[in-house]
Amino acid sequence: MDNKEETLADLKNILGNMGIEILFAINEGAIDIETIKIFSGLPLSCVKGRIPVLLDLNLIKESPKGFSLTERGIRIKTELKSKV
Repeated sequence: MDNKEETLADLKNILGNMGIEILFAINEGAIDIETIKIFSGLPLSCVKGRIPVLLDLNLIKESPKGFSLTERGIRIKTELKSKV
C-alpha cells in the first residue's frame, strides 16, 4: 500500500484474527511476548510473527517498559470493537 492510510477493512485483512487478538491483549495490559501469548491464547510463533506487522503499521510501540498501543492503535481498536 502507498502512503494512504489503510481502511479498517484493509487492516482487518492484514492483521487477521491473530493480529487483532494481539492488539486487544496489549490493550488489556500484556506488555511482552510471554504475557501477550497468555492473554491472547495464541502460540508463541504466531505472536512473534505478528508483532512486527503491528509495529510496522504503527498500531503498537515498544519501549523499555514493553509494548503499548499507539494513538492509531487505540483508534483502530475502538473501531474494531464497535464493529463486533
